[in-house]
Amino acid sequence: MPRTVNVAVHQVRREAFLDAAQHLIQTKGYEEMSVQDVIDALETSRGAFYHYFDSKQALLEAVVRRIADAGMLVVSSVMSDPTLPAIRKVERVFGTISDFKAEQVELMVALAEVWRSDGNAIVREKLRRLSASLIGPILAAIVKQGVEEGAFQIESPDETATILIALIQSYQQLAAEQFLGRRDGTVTWDTVQRTCSAVTEAFERILGIPAGSVTLMNRATLHFWYGEEA
Repeated sequence: MPRTVNVAVHQVRREAFLDAAQHLIQTKGYEEMSVQDVIDALETSRGAFYHYFDSKQALLEAVVRRIADAGMLVVSSVMSDPTLPAIRKVERVFGTISDFKAEQVELMVALAEVWRSDGNAIVREKLRRLSASLIGPILAAIVKQGVEEGAFQIESPDETATILIALIQSYQQLAAEQFLGRRDGTVTWDTVQRTCSAVTEAFERILGIPAGSVTLMNRATLHFWYGEEA
């Protein structure tokens, strides 16, 4: 007889591996964490681990995918609000994602270290594509709404959304580098602020809206992630 799988039990056991890995990434760091560390934390076997994950990298991808899915659930409440105009939805989406990350700041800091490593380039690219696949439809919907409202002066909503995703992802990578640079004392507050302003300006120009129409990251959020002004 073919082997049957209890889906609920399988999911619970898989989540246990993700919980253990997430804790170790936060407390020990991904580079220092080993598969054996995860196995030891759960008092299980290597066979059990490899039943769910092909490798340490696959485990990392699953951890980040779980975080991303949770973030998208939070964003969905913003998208479903019929009272919000498109420009305000842009702000709420970015603000909600920022708040979500702030709630698990230790993990975000640990993941920033992961992205810094050249050895994780393949994982980084996979997760970049994952990010685009998740946030892409959200941005496309907001852009189309803005066009219908007459707020966004563009001709190609889908293509514009694709360009905005590229801009956002580039900024996310730069923001992580600047966060680590602020911690190491190699990046100034003025650099952080100018970068944020430049990205916001580019965002507004792409959408064809007046300067100052949208706030992608407010001052309080900048202070939270990058420290106080010098």
